[in-house]
Amino acid sequence: MSSAISQIKLFSGESKIKIIESVRDYDVYILNTGAGEINTSLMELCIMIHACKIASARRVTAIIPHFMYARQDKKDKSRAPITAKLVANMLREAGCDHVITMDLHASQIQGFFDVPVDKWMRDNLQIEDCIIVSPDAGGAKRATSIADKLNVDFALFHKERKKASEIARMVLVGTVRGKIAVLVDDMADTCGTLGLAAKRLLEEGATKVYAIVTHGILSGPALQVIQDSGLEKLVVTNTIPQQQNCEGCDKIEVVDVSLVLAEVIRRR
Repeated sequence: MSSAISQIKLFSGESKIKIIESVRDYDVYILNTGAGEINTSLMELCIMIHACKIASARRVTAIIPHFMYARQDKKDKSRAPITAKLVANMLREAGCDHVITMDLHASQIQGFFDVPVDKWMRDNLQIEDCIIVSPDAGGAKRATSIADKLNVDFALFHKERKKASEIARMVLVGTVRGKIAVLVDDMADTCGTLGLAAKRLLEEGATKVYAIVTHGILSGPALQVIQDSGLEKLVVTNTIPQQQNCEGCDKIEVVDVSLVLAEVIRRR
């Protein structure tokens, strides 16, 4: 069932949402990309879930391809919040029964990432000439999983930082000479790490460098970094809308994951 939603932005900045059609005793799926103004999207999602729940929906499932605040998934210093947990609590308290998402930031809760990666590589590259590369040690599990599935080698970078937001240097662990290097990660934000990694891989003798990420946030200088980098292509999924980014950078290619999400819904 497809239901219309009335949404009004009040002068006060509040959102007023109303479900136009009856959802009584239906399973309701609410899709929210989490793109744009994250905090506004999150609040509107919670309001929609609550509206459906008190309108007697049987079950409410939130489809959030790019889970908000996924990177803030641990207490990394004193007095720091675990914001991803807070978001999960907000959705639960709003009345959400289930959440469908893709490739969460924490390695122990990854989902679906190898599906679009596997297919795109087999369709576009000579697999036997490839090596999978993780841009940091935290993504090693993801890289090794994909490399094992494709039966190719893998390498990773060890990042040394001057401070939290500034990388001093990247040390490559592994050999990429004569190989097509494929960087894999869960998300690309400003793309500073990907740009630097691509440069280092080419210096180490890689013939070409591709990057494949699930969530193309691509904020700030990202498009210019990609355009100026040694990357052949940056392959992202459409968990976040990419039309404007594609128009601004011809190195971006988008993989559609709608069928993956649709299959998850079908199997519920």
